[in-house]
Amino acid sequence: MSTHTEHQASQGPEPLDVNDPRLSRFDIVREGARRDDIEIVHYEPQVLPGTKAERRLTRVVAGFFLITGLAATAFLAIYIWWPWQYEPGRGGDKFYTPLLGATLGVALLAVGFGILTWGKKLLPKEVSIQDRHEGQVDSEGRTITGQTMLYLADEMGIKRRPLLGISLLAGLAPVAAVAAAPLVGGLISQPHKNNQMFTTGFAPTENGQKIRLVREDGRPVRPADISAGGQLTVFPGIEHGVSNRHADSPTLLIHLRDADAQKSREANARPGETQKHHKDYMWGNYAAFSKICTHAGCPASLYEQQTNRLLCPCHQSQFLITDNAKPVFGPANRSLPQLPIELDSEGFFVAKSDYTETVGPDFWERP
Repeated sequence: MSTHTEHQASQGPEPLDVNDPRLSRFDIVREGARRDDIEIVHYEPQVLPGTKAERRLTRVVAGFFLITGLAATAFLAIYIWWPWQYEPGRGGDKFYTPLLGATLGVALLAVGFGILTWGKKLLPKEVSIQDRHEGQVDSEGRTITGQTMLYLADEMGIKRRPLLGISLLAGLAPVAAVAAAPLVGGLISQPHKNNQMFTTGFAPTENGQKIRLVREDGRPVRPADISAGGQLTVFPGIEHGVSNRHADSPTLLIHLRDADAQKSREANARPGETQKHHKDYMWGNYAAFSKICTHAGCPASLYEQQTNRLLCPCHQSQFLITDNAKPVFGPANRSLPQLPIELDSEGFFVAKSDYTETVGPDFWERP
């Protein structure tokens, strides 16, 4: 007799019929936990339904979700209508990125605080212990799982607290739109309007006039101004061409020695090169390359004439001038763009056209 009693005790209480209509949803949840070898040690609501404390916490959570919606909506409005194109000086475009970051940050923080407050203050406290086990799930197990999920929905209180559901929807809908905005942004506004990222100060004027290469003081450059093996930093000979308005235009004009110039011309003409708009980029033994490093935009200006390498001092990228300025060392992975040059009727250097490759660091929209 004692052995049978001990066996019953070891097996625990008899399983309940989960289809019994007299059982509450929590009774089924508890039975399911027991069958999964889960012991609910502690379970109690943190606030009683209908109390002032519950209504106050509901308003706090709803407030966080509404802040999320307002901030996300502000993000979308700024993304679509705020001036984003670069303008010299201190225009509204300078606030575009900071405002996007601020509004998105507020939206994410608010939804995080809302979820944390909901979970920490409104949901019941529960401490359970579960033994790990394996086994097939039968029909009653599926019933228990379904009732457990419905019970969790009840405990979240969305039916009892409709303000939470409405505020959650109002807050997260704009967040979903924020996630989609960058994907459809190109349909809202043309990102390449006026080709800001693809033109420099060397682009010919509207009437086709070619731009001279000038020194920092604005004087135009003749071939005789640079000795063999020498180099000179030049700028576009236009208004503000030497200022930060055309910070993408500084160019290194190099006078190569005869043998080195021949190697450079052969590299220009080599099949498979991407720069094919001008087969003859050079004039005589002179070649011109962008000084803006293709890694991080630093000035690549340390020219070593013995090796024909151009060094960027920021991250030590090196470019071989006689091989289309291809990177041969360091983090840069794209050649320095080459500017096609010639002489005008007065014997001064001019750009045949603008750069035929994008100047500066790589970016995802670069073709």
